[in-house]
Amino acid sequence: MLDFSLDKIVVIAVIAALVVGPAKLPEYAARLARLVRSFRGMVDGAQSRMRDELGPDFSEIDWKKLDPRQYDPRQIIRDSLMSDPTPVADLPERVPNPFDDLVVQASDEHRNATTPDPPAASKKKAGKPRSTPQFVPLNPPDTRT
Repeated sequence: MLDFSLDKIVVIAVIAALVVGPAKLPEYAARLARLVRSFRGMVDGAQSRMRDELGPDFSEIDWKKLDPRQYDPRQIIRDSLMSDPTPVADLPERVPNPFDDLVVQASDEHRNATTPDPPAASKKKAGKPRSTPQFVPLNPPDTRT
């Protein structure tokens, strides 16, 4: 994130000396030192407060092990390919599905269900068939000429 090399720090110091001037440079350096010390104090206080509030379970965590920058995908793949595979005999023959009972119950209910006769009013009437609706354009063509 903040990648300061010695070259960059020297350039910043030279620019600061030119802008501030050699007379006030010690005063500003002391202010910067106090600011850095107070910032470190705030960070240490926040860390100790976090340890106190989270308890002893979280104080023993090695956070460097959880750093994602340390993982090498090639090593992970190599380890997984070189490890002993699970023997087929140890695998279950069929993984149970929790919805199997519901499917059987629903199919039984569907099989046993009887459909009621439709009421007399909804039966189709004999007679001439309905006419199909005609297409009406939304924007009729302009016939004025």
